[in-house]
Amino acid sequence: MKKAEEIFAEAKGLIERAADPAAIEELRIRYLGKKGEVTQILKGMGQLAPEERKEFGMKVNRIKADVEGLIEDKKRGFEQAGRSLRLAAEKIDVTEPGRDVPAGTKHMITITIDEISGIFMNMGYSVTEGPEVETVFHNFDALNAAPNHPSRELTDTFYITENTLLRTQTSPVQVRTLLSQAPPVKVVSPGRCFRTDTPDATHSPMFHQIEGLLVDEGVRMTDLKGTLDLFAKRMFGEGVRTKFRPHFFPFTEPSAEMDMSCFVCGGEDPSCRVCKGSGWIEILGCGMVHPNVLKVGGIDTERYTGFAFGMGVERIAMLKHGIDDIRLFYENDLRFVQQFYG
Repeated sequence: MKKAEEIFAEAKGLIERAADPAAIEELRIRYLGKKGEVTQILKGMGQLAPEERKEFGMKVNRIKADVEGLIEDKKRGFEQAGRSLRLAAEKIDVTEPGRDVPAGTKHMITITIDEISGIFMNMGYSVTEGPEVETVFHNFDALNAAPNHPSRELTDTFYITENTLLRTQTSPVQVRTLLSQAPPVKVVSPGRCFRTDTPDATHSPMFHQIEGLLVDEGVRMTDLKGTLDLFAKRMFGEGVRTKFRPHFFPFTEPSAEMDMSCFVCGGEDPSCRVCKGSGWIEILGCGMVHPNVLKVGGIDTERYTGFAFGMGVERIAMLKHGIDDIRLFYENDLRFVQQFYG
């Protein structure tokens, strides 16, 4: 029995001093392998007297279990130490500043629409929208456009079928509003429009407009002029002046183009890139709603009058921010975008 106890004491010391998993594996084989020292003692039990075998076997098996326990504890210690080292090596310092992720922003067209809409909302207008795929009735017929009007031609308009098309203006929303809402009416309607234009610096087959409509009792041309003059001042600065030139639109009578004084040079620079030295900038079209358009909505033209106006969103943005090519809005070039949004 002394020999078995000596073997246990020796194994315990060696196991405690083992430096790595490989050394532990060598000790396991040395003591517990098929030819291990503890195994050999158990094999020698056959030489003992029957009355001694039971007690001897219990003691040796206990020693064997103790040695196995010491080895397993040592292995777990190595595994834990290795895991700690690995975790330390893979540790992420969350206190370090992260990489900047650029935040998105609204497109300049959307920003301009919001700005224009906001100005008119402050005047009591509401915002309404309509479909981009329109009927010939809403896009032309109800807006008093003659059957031979040039904009009805295939060279000007994207037709889907004989009676449906991509709207060429936001004015069809005016018709839909008059058909669905009794006066008083006071709305602006922003949205995309489509025409078969060849893309260049000032033309695009897809563009944006904002249409404005006011219908009520006693509405006069002076109300239209005062409204648009206030819009121009809020959009481009209090110093701008406006003037109206006679024009023709089938859905308004009388009709006008509105110009505003150059907000860049004030009309004093003959070489101004914005007004080309004229001192004035054409900005939008407008007029009193034609009685024929009011009649489409079933409105009493003896009682009600109204005005309408429409402007190109891209043109407003180009004027305000000094942009000289409409295609820049749609090319997604970050060098262009970052000039305005950083």
